[in-house]
Amino acid sequence: MLLDIMRAQMWKVFAFVILFSTVASLYAQQSTAKPEDTEVWQPEPKVVTPGAYCGAPPSDAIILFDGKNLDEWVSAQDRAAPAKWIVANSVVTVNKAAGNIETKRTFRNYQFHLEWRIPENISGSGQLRGNSGLFLASTGPEDAGYELQILDSYNNKTYVNGMAGSLYKQSIPLANPMRKPGEWQAYDVVWTAPVFNADGSLKSPAYATVFLNSVLVDNHFELKGETRYIGQPFYKKFDRAPIKLQAHDDPSPPISFRNIWVRELD
Repeated sequence: MLLDIMRAQMWKVFAFVILFSTVASLYAQQSTAKPEDTEVWQPEPKVVTPGAYCGAPPSDAIILFDGKNLDEWVSAQDRAAPAKWIVANSVVTVNKAAGNIETKRTFRNYQFHLEWRIPENISGSGQLRGNSGLFLASTGPEDAGYELQILDSYNNKTYVNGMAGSLYKQSIPLANPMRKPGEWQAYDVVWTAPVFNADGSLKSPAYATVFLNSVLVDNHFELKGETRYIGQPFYKKFDRAPIKLQAHDDPSPPISFRNIWVRELD
């Protein structure tokens, strides 16, 4: 019995010595450490001059529409044909008869800015009220790709994974910061494209972070695949893709866009 007590006491002393030594060692390391030990100086981030006002393109942006022409855009139905939407008064308005348009350039990962306006005299309800779409990666001539919904969601009830700010039929926006029809809305998007293995299988999914009128509505949302109007989304292999704007065939008056730019992130 006495021997067991002595052994227990010895183990306590041994444990205390180990603990004391560890603390003393950590204290010694901290006492000799310098602020410079954790400072990183290289590589320096590139200098980017911000826009002169909120929403203005920064110095390294690719200007996709500055109010003058559609030189950066083509027909999504025939990429050899020019985009035939209507440019007037520094804005571009959907020409539904001409169909969807998409960028001449292709992109992978990027930051994107777009301003859009629902007509003040809009009528109808639900999905028949200023419907359009921003396809973050266009993988086909019609409505194939990854769609961020454009719709009048100001006092307009519809399914929540189809309202403005939704990654159509996939995400539910975290908020509804819509302004009234006739006022300009703004999207700011960070798009991370999916990556595929050589055999076409998915290596890493697509992600989107979206701000609508400076309010976060999608926070690094993981997409399940391409947008599907009917059925479940799925992935199919692609590398780089254009950005597409939709000429939706609903009967409401066409919507308008302005101040469109992109920053490539890879």
